[in-house]
Amino acid sequence: FLLIIGFTYFYVAITFNPVEVADNMKKYGGFIPGIRAGRPTAEYLDYVLTRITLPGSIYLGLIALLPLIALATVGANQNFPFGGASILIIVGVGLETVKQIDAQLQQRHYEGLLR
Repeated sequence: FLLIIGFTYFYVAITFNPVEVADNMKKYGGFIPGIRAGRPTAEYLDYVLTRITLPGSIYLGLIALLPLIALATVGANQNFPFGGASILIIVGVGLETVKQIDAQLQQRHYEGLLR
């Protein structure tokens, strides 16, 4: 459970860069009402991201523990082939595969326009 919470924070830190998002928002004219563009926006995004990551990581941890809790409640033996973490990994890989396939299909669609 604690590993899932830790890895959730690690994954969010790697995939979402508040400074880059704030710079892109400033460059393209986007803003958050009541927050100045630039560094204050990055600090606000980091603050919000830190606050919403904890409930999300707890939710992921509970989903990972759900099969074990269900088996313990029913009183079944532990020969269940997929644990909660395995299910999370399978779903994550499946979603990423669908994204990659969609990106490839869109790239082929635009290749015809460029030639």
